[in-house]
Amino acid sequence: MVVTEHKISELETLSVMGLPVHSASHYEGGYVGWLNRRLAQQKGTHVVTLNAEMCMQAQENSQLGGFIRQADLVAPDGSGIELYFRLLGGHKMQRYPGIELAADLLQSLGPQTKVAFYGGKPEIVRKAADYWQQRSPRLNLAIVQHGYAKDVELDDFINQLQDIQPDLVFVGLGVPRQEFWIAEHRHLCPNAVWIGVGGSYDIWSGTKTRAPKWMQNLHLEWLYRLYQEPWRWRRMLALPHFVWASFWYRLRLEQRLSGRL
Repeated sequence: MVVTEHKISELETLSVMGLPVHSASHYEGGYVGWLNRRLAQQKGTHVVTLNAEMCMQAQENSQLGGFIRQADLVAPDGSGIELYFRLLGGHKMQRYPGIELAADLLQSLGPQTKVAFYGGKPEIVRKAADYWQQRSPRLNLAIVQHGYAKDVELDDFINQLQDIQPDLVFVGLGVPRQEFWIAEHRHLCPNAVWIGVGGSYDIWSGTKTRAPKWMQNLHLEWLYRLYQEPWRWRRMLALPHFVWASFWYRLRLEQRLSGRL
């Protein structure tokens, strides 16, 4: 991990439905460069990768909304967030899916950075770890723990976090559980970068596949997920709900602001 010493501008903070979204378009190295700098400086960091579904959940769950607002980095994960800023926000925000952010960050690390994987089924997180050890042999994967640990096994994992003090902790428990878990346990490794990675272990393990690139480019990755997991159809309704809700949220905000002039 190489971090330049010259001055770099800070991230730009934008907003969608009262939630922050950070743009790294003017930051050297983008989000990964910013995170590498935090790792080098040992600055504790909570990263949220925001999509339309999480945005809608935050409107119903004030605790989740609070965690997102307090996060040090909120990256635009989904197509809904990108399209919102392009069509309504007047900003050329480009989405950066959480799995790509996580992968790019892992590939940028040297052996001095200790990494922890937590979450997922035992066989899945183990296969994900094996995948990364083959893809990046220099990666220092210090802890690999599935997300079903209880009692003594969970206590042992907590002790590992405290003893090893990993620099980077990936938590794959799904939204919003992973955000709650990070908020509750960040104190165990106060200087670490903590990132909720959702279902990334499923992809890295080969259990599931991402949509073809052409579907990703057309913002149709949600359709591919629905094809793979048709029982997710209710969750997929978050995208049209988000489009409608974000439009009215912005309209009401503009009306309030114009009323003050």
